[in-house]
Amino acid sequence: MQGSNQTFVTEFILLGFSLSPRTTPLLFSAFLMIYLLIILGNGLIFILICLDSRLHTPMYFFIGVLSMLDLGYTTTTVPQMLVHLASQKKTISYSNCVAQMYIFLVLGVTESWLFAIMSIDRYAAICHPLRYKVIMSPCLCGVMAIFCGLCGVTAALVYTVFAMRLPYCGPNKINHFFCEVPAVLKLACADTSVNDHVDFILGFSVILIPLSLILVIYVNIFTSILKIRSAQGRLKAFSTCASHIIVVTMFCVPAMVMYMKPGSKASPEEDKKLALFYNVISAFLNPVIYSLRNKDVKRAFLKVTGWGRPLE
Repeated sequence: MQGSNQTFVTEFILLGFSLSPRTTPLLFSAFLMIYLLIILGNGLIFILICLDSRLHTPMYFFIGVLSMLDLGYTTTTVPQMLVHLASQKKTISYSNCVAQMYIFLVLGVTESWLFAIMSIDRYAAICHPLRYKVIMSPCLCGVMAIFCGLCGVTAALVYTVFAMRLPYCGPNKINHFFCEVPAVLKLACADTSVNDHVDFILGFSVILIPLSLILVIYVNIFTSILKIRSAQGRLKAFSTCASHIIVVTMFCVPAMVMYMKPGSKASPEEDKKLALFYNVISAFLNPVIYSLRNKDVKRAFLKVTGWGRPLE
């Protein structure tokens, strides 16, 4: 603490999960295993996409970007959570808290818009297959990825500035496992109603607008799929969209609930579960969802490792 007439927080204490000493080692082991699998799964997908020329397509380009984002924002939170589970010291400095908040938001908002861009890619592939490679050119894919990144940088800056402009004069215990905006705002010794409005408006622009775009695009996609005469063709077209729909639901719905409800209605335990889901669980499941029944990824894996015969 520091200051003359009023003291200000120089560090925060992350309370994490309310657990008994007996269950803490189990939770540590579970999260460590999940984090290692996140690194392995997402890292492997990214490497395969880079090494196999047959995966140098717009769809796999965006999947590769998604894998890097998943690696980034889990690494922003999970290693620190593991350290706090393994030790008695659970503090984080004010500056590190701000940095963690900002980096997490940059990657999260970028991923939210990336899902919308990936739906555009699926629309071009299914509704305009003959012109797909012309429409989704490498230049356009690069511009779209940059656009997602710029949205992330801008929105995260606004979120962070509005959150940290408030005075924090104690208490300094954050009831969360990382410095997430809603949890930090509860410690502000000032009115946060303006922040609630800002969070709702930004949540609308970085979550609801991409979700609405995805919804409109998939209505058009499904309309086109229903016009396909072959049942096998319809099934194949549906299967190319299923993975994307699942990961969007896992990530965006919990994030929307977290960031678009007023801070006064937030429940710390529910917020931690929501954050755990879209921060850790979705990043863990994304490689499984995108590669489990994907012959292209399996073929690339066999080619790169030299294990067995490539799938036909």
